[in-house]
Formats: sequence, C-alpha cells, structure tokens
Amino acid sequence: MRASCPSRPARVALAGLAVVISLLASGGARADDPASQADALRANNTGLAAKSHQVLLRLYSLQSRLAQSAQRLEALENRSARLEQAQASAKSQLTIARESMTAAHSQLGERLRQLYIEGDVDPLAVLLGAESLDDALAAVDGLNRLAEQDQHIIEELTKARAALRTAITRLAARRAELRATLDQAEAAHASLARAQAQQNAYLASLRRQQDLNRSQISKLSAEAVASEQRSEEISSSGGGGGGGGEAPPPVSPPKSGSKVTVSSTGYCLRGTTATGIPVGWGVVAVDPSFIPLGTRMFVPGYGEGVAADTGSAVKGAVIDLWFPTCAQALQWGWRTVTITLH
Repeated sequence: MRASCPSRPARVALAGLAVVISLLASGGARADDPASQADALRANNTGLAAKSHQVLLRLYSLQSRLAQSAQRLEALENRSARLEQAQASAKSQLTIARESMTAAHSQLGERLRQLYIEGDVDPLAVLLGAESLDDALAAVDGLNRLAEQDQHIIEELTKARAALRTAITRLAARRAELRATLDQAEAAHASLARAQAQQNAYLASLRRQQDLNRSQISKLSAEAVASEQRSEEISSSGGGGGGGGEAPPPVSPPKSGSKVTVSSTGYCLRGTTATGIPVGWGVVAVDPSFIPLGTRMFVPGYGEGVAADTGSAVKGAVIDLWFPTCAQALQWGWRTVTITLH
C-alpha cells in the first residue's frame, strides 16, 4: 500500500519551492506552479501600475497645491515686509514728533525767559509803556500771535504723537495676526512637502516592486517552459517514481468531464514531483497514458486535485493522493473512488 510511505528518491531529488499546489476557486488552476506564479506576478504588476497611476495623480495634485502654497507664502511675506516698513516708519515719525515737541517746549521756554529778562510782559504795562496806541496794539497783538503759535504747535504735535501711537499699536496687532497666518501657511506648506516626499518614496517602492516582479516573471516563465518540457517527456515515456499495490489492467483514457472509477492510495513524501512541481495538497500521481498530466479532478473525500506526478506502480486506473502527514495517508489507505475529471 502506498500509505506505508516507502522511499521515493525520484520525488525528492529536486528540493526547491516551499509553497505547494492549491486550487483556485474560479476553476482549480494550480496557484504555485511557475506559470501560475508568473501570471500572479503579472496581475500584481497590473495592480502596482494602477497604484502608481493613482500616486502620480496625487503627486500632481500635491505639486499644484504646493505651488499655490508657495505663492500664498510669498504674498504673506511681502505683506509682512510692508507692515514692518510701515511700523518702522511710524516709529521714526513718532521719534521726530517727540523731538519736535521737545524743541517746541524749549523754544517756548526760551521765549518766556527772554520776556522775563526784558521786563514786564503784562499787557496793561505794555499798553501804558507804548508811545502810541498803534504801538501798544501791535505789541499786544505780537504777544498774542506768539502765544497762539506756540499753543498750536504744541497741540498739533500732541495730536501727531497720539495718532502715531495708535498707528503703531494697530500695525503691531496686524503684524502679529499676519505672523500667525504666516506660521499656519508655513506649517501647511511643510505638511504638503512631507506628503509629496512620502508619495515619491511610495512611488519609488512600487516601481522597485514592479522591477522585481518582472525579473521573477522572466525566471518563472523559463521554469514553466522547462516544466512543460519535462511533463511532455514523462508523458511520452510513461516513467515515474511512485509505487504501491497491485495495479489493475490498463483501461482506455477517460474523457474530460467524465466520471471514472479508480483505485486510490495516499502518500506523504516531501520534495518535488516527477514534473518538478513541489508536492502539496491537491497533487495527484497518475498514469499519464490514462489521465494526462495537468488534468484537474474532483476526488470524493479528498477534494480538488491536479494530475501533477507519476509513479512506477501507478498504472492504468490508479491514482496516488498526497497528504501532509503519513497518519493521514495511512488513514486514507487503499480505496476505490469515482472521480470527476474537468
């Protein structure tokens, strides 16, 4: 019985791939033979290309937003510079007003001092001391004009100082508000730049993965061609490396889609099959002259399988099913089943 797990050197001569054959739900195609792996990588590259396209679109959007952000930053910086100049000008004008106020007070003090030195400045004294009425009126009028002029200068300078202080306060508030807006704009610009760098790195990783996939596809395609050639050679020679039990006499090969009753055994050896495919659940050893290699089938009590191995004792209507443990193979034993080919 094949369930006793005898030595099979032909199955373990090539140790390689670690993943075993599984059947796709869509139709039972082998998922980890070289051709299927190459197809999976091609499909993966198609997905990567779609992702790369989406990343490029995001990068285009980010670049546009970065350009707009840069323009906004430039406009805000220009406004900040103009406010700074206006603030500096107001401060300079306030300094001039203070100096003018100081000069006006100094001139007023000097005039009072001169009047004090020259004598009595009482208007009545000026009137009585004048030689004529015109002289008296002219003297009083001169004193009034000087007093009004000094008063006007001081009032204007006081207003100018107050206006400049208010302007400086407003400019400082506007500049502080603009500084906050500028900080927010700079933070947003930096965030966009980081997002752009991340998307560039992601795009580079996608392209590296695509390049790796292309390289692996080339290798797997070569392996698939070699495996197909080996399968054709084995099919033409009918050779193999299995064993187990007495085989019934040869029977005519069944057609695809038909049901056929066969004798089945189980085996649990590791390594690769006679076709170079790694062993695994779903690997079925067959007589290629009875069931062609690559034929998919449903085995009651076992599930979907693929004719992917051969054996010296697997002749005619006999199949050998792979199990992950020898206990499972022994439990299967030797039984007759009706399989469905598809």
